[in-house]
Amino acid sequence: MKIALDTHTHTLASGHAYNTISEMAEAASELGLEILAITEHAMAMPGTCHQFYFENLKVVPREMHGVRLMMGTEANIINLNGELDMPDYLLAKMDLVIASMHLPCVTPGTAEENTNAVIAAMKHPSVSIIGHPDDARIPMLYEPLVKAAKEHNVLLELNNSSLNPNGFRLNARDNDIEMLKLCKEYGVSITLGSDAHFSTDIANYNYAFDVLNEVDFPEELIANTDVEKFLTLLRRKRNDL
Repeated sequence: MKIALDTHTHTLASGHAYNTISEMAEAASELGLEILAITEHAMAMPGTCHQFYFENLKVVPREMHGVRLMMGTEANIINLNGELDMPDYLLAKMDLVIASMHLPCVTPGTAEENTNAVIAAMKHPSVSIIGHPDDARIPMLYEPLVKAAKEHNVLLELNNSSLNPNGFRLNARDNDIEMLKLCKEYGVSITLGSDAHFSTDIANYNYAFDVLNEVDFPEELIANTDVEKFLTLLRRKRNDL
């Protein structure tokens, strides 16, 4: 499978990653990627960058080492109403917005409450991806989640880092398999996110590929295989809202 882009990576600015923007772009170039999304944790995450960082992203070139950069954020869903930790005017300026639930930033509820929070975040006009909805510590109901992703033209993420056996998210493999089977059934597109916090993990989808193969997931529903496919999916969300 050809991989043209990675939609979820972090740099030094996130506070617990280890490379610069230039180093990440150079690594992506060496891998032959056409697009690299750099999606720093938004402000509720302990140790991440200040709001000023995101307000100043206009100074960052959108092409480095021959790779198109999408400078965005992994915004935090901060309550069960689905509110995000970045103001709307700033979310609208991001090249790409992932919305995720992280335990340092939200107190989870029931599976139904968590699912409703994520669905509420999907409705935000700037949100294009739901990040790693696979952690059993933040349980989800996958059929309504997948149906809502289809309705609101949002990509669900298969996060390679979640599937790492040494990772901290619980039961991610089983949850991802359930999600992927439903995406396959309902024709919902996904994105592969490396969640790289170091340059050598960019576009590293080794665990994700294993799960995709297990469920015989159709390549046409994977956004990362073609730049125009990915950009078309993003435009579909923007035109819909």
